[in-house]
Amino acid sequence: MIQRVQSIYLFITALIYGFASILIPEWNFEGKDLILTYDESAISYIYLGLAIFALVIIFLFKNRKTQIRLIRLNILLNVILLGFFVYWFLSLPGGSDFNQLFSEKGIGILFPIISIVFLRMAGKAIKKDEDLVKSVNRFR
Repeated sequence: MIQRVQSIYLFITALIYGFASILIPEWNFEGKDLILTYDESAISYIYLGLAIFALVIIFLFKNRKTQIRLIRLNILLNVILLGFFVYWFLSLPGGSDFNQLFSEKGIGILFPIISIVFLRMAGKAIKKDEDLVKSVNRFR
């Protein structure tokens, strides 16, 4: 049953992180000059790992309880990544001004927030399916 709504939410999360691993540059600050490099960085690998993790969750559709646990783990990893980004962006030069956070340092900090929303919606849909199966089992 891959054609469920939670699979779409998880696939959107995987697409977000897949594109982010390719398109998001690594920020390098040398002195006060901002240098963007599109080299492979640790953040790209983290994004790619989270995308693969979301795809793995899709194919565990036969075990909904495991899916729910893995979605919670993925949300936890996204919150940790978001905390790392906030700390990293605020500790860089010019990081105390929130207006510069998005204008100069990019929108990479928004990807974990968007994926947390989609992961939460997928978790709710899986929970709804689990409750439906439990209610049908009561009639047997």
